[in-house]
Amino acid sequence: MADLTIWHNPRCSKSRTTLGLLEEHGADAEVVKYLEDAPTRAELEAVLVKLGTDDPMAIVRTGEDRWKELGVDKGDREAVLDALAANPVLIERPIVIKGDRAVIGRPPENVLALL
Repeated sequence: MADLTIWHNPRCSKSRTTLGLLEEHGADAEVVKYLEDAPTRAELEAVLVKLGTDDPMAIVRTGEDRWKELGVDKGDREAVLDALAANPVLIERPIVIKGDRAVIGRPPENVLALL
């Protein structure tokens, strides 16, 4: 069983670089293509705890056209979580999870803290 999980988008250069960095360091990572296998709202809540934040805006890609189209109130935590669950393209990538900790791989070297 993998000791790490990466929420990965193979089309994203940062995500590919992060996955490569994990592989270079011999990490056994479960790759979750989160655009195809979207995290549930409960999984999003859990990853926020592991990231050390309660604010879902910490993992929102606000530059995405879809975010702008939705017009979500950034201060409405429930609405932001609903938007992320329904539109996984809005989730920042990659997110690497190990046990009770997680980091966003921007820059990719952030993941080294989990190794």
